[in-house]
Amino acid sequence: MVEISKRELRSLDDAFAMSSGYVLNFSDRSMAEWFEDNLRVDIDDARYKRKGTSKANRLRVFVLDEAAPLVTRMMRLLWDYREKMPTGSYRPTPEQIKQQKTSLFDLIEKIEGNSSTLKTDALEVFTRDETLDELVQAIRREADANKPQAALDRLHTYSMKKFSHLLELHGAPTGPGEALHSRVGRYIKLLETVRPLTPTTKLIMRKCIVIFQSYNDIRNNSSFAHDNIILDNQEARFIFETVISMLRFVKDADVERFEAI
Repeated sequence: MVEISKRELRSLDDAFAMSSGYVLNFSDRSMAEWFEDNLRVDIDDARYKRKGTSKANRLRVFVLDEAAPLVTRMMRLLWDYREKMPTGSYRPTPEQIKQQKTSLFDLIEKIEGNSSTLKTDALEVFTRDETLDELVQAIRREADANKPQAALDRLHTYSMKKFSHLLELHGAPTGPGEALHSRVGRYIKLLETVRPLTPTTKLIMRKCIVIFQSYNDIRNNSSFAHDNIILDNQEARFIFETVISMLRFVKDADVERFEAI
């Protein structure tokens, strides 16, 4: 559950044009479809109607009642939707847009800063693949429940798929038996040829090859992949967050090739 003030709720209203009960240009049907497609959430569920049935009221209840990672993911995705939607009758000035975005992302940062839940913003369904979609959703469920030990095996599988996909897009496909750290190493070399990186970034990324090599061992011997003695929560969390940080940088560094479809 997210704790935000009435003033902060007003920043949400301003960002998504909710003052009259609406949400941007959504109809009831298109809003339901957007939540289902992007978040696997039934926004028409009765539990979101406890303060009224309007689209704005349901969205406010969602923000107040759901777990922080899901709420901030919704805010980021909905802002992306707003930036791409036709202007229509809603035409704020550039200065208003700038202020609304600043207020919204200040709120997102506050929620994320106050949350102990694992962040999964680097995970994307980067190709049309039902198995990949289920994999991402499973990792997010475990992260939202603060169970990094349960997520490590699936995050390893996701990483294998991701770096295989990126290498293929760069014209360097992987073999079926190629280990994760080998895929990461080849990808980093390719990235260095197409994007200027500072010496510090290069050093960190090359160290990441060693991290992913160790991750192979963690996955095989300390995760739910097999009948293992599992890492404690604190150590599993540290490993999870380190891998996610690397994935986040790769997503940003190669965004044109790694945009979700």
